[in-house]
Amino acid sequence: MDGRTPTIFAMGGGGFTMEPENPALDEFILSLAQRQIPKILLLPTASGDAGSQEAQFRATFGDRPCEPSVLSLFRLGEGGPIDLRQTILDQDIVYVGGGSMRNLLAIWRVHGMDDILREAWASGVVLAGLSAGAMCWFAGGVTTSSGAPEVAKGLGLLPGSLSVHADGDPERLPIFERAVAERVLPAGWAADDGVGLLFKGRDLVRVVSSRPGRRAVWVEQTPSGLRRDVREPELLAGLGSVTDLGSRIVSADVLEFRRARRRGA
Repeated sequence: MDGRTPTIFAMGGGGFTMEPENPALDEFILSLAQRQIPKILLLPTASGDAGSQEAQFRATFGDRPCEPSVLSLFRLGEGGPIDLRQTILDQDIVYVGGGSMRNLLAIWRVHGMDDILREAWASGVVLAGLSAGAMCWFAGGVTTSSGAPEVAKGLGLLPGSLSVHADGDPERLPIFERAVAERVLPAGWAADDGVGLLFKGRDLVRVVSSRPGRRAVWVEQTPSGLRRDVREPELLAGLGSVTDLGSRIVSADVLEFRRARRRGA
């Protein structure tokens, strides 16, 4: 441990693949890093390492004050040997894209990525993701990996559960609520598209949104029945190319970094 608090930012939907015209969530992710110019790594495993996801990621982060890179587990042999553990631990942020949660976890386990990411989280690397890349950190969620929505186990870094796309894919919600009611899943969150949940350690500390009118709902089974508590997110409005959320300052280093990018350095 280097003193950084284990951090996870889980999005119900949004980010560079779902709302490329609205960078609020992606810039919020950058603000979570300790360094002014953080290293941010995309893991597009859930999409089968789709080239389109990589292209969108580079288009979003390529001109921002960060060092973006992509790790393709499907094409590991193309660039010579890679030390996966060191590659992950060298990052400030690991960003996991959406796709198939079941395929994502199966491929991670083959490569030992589940243990590596657990170590990275404990050491203070920020873990972020949307959809499958958000549910994977929890004890479980509701996936459509096989077509119809169904319950799937996650890595369990966070003890509760998460169901994503609560407004955009409403067929998931009744499956999620039934699973919580029957205690197949532990109590957890249903998050709309555009909503992000920020956890420090295992504690939820902020709920934010890139869009107005969105919400997150805590769902738990009680002796008197299913309980739903609505949490209104904090709206991330008016964000520019660098976010100042009270913890990030546009320094001379950042400005010089932007100038160098424009010059093609």
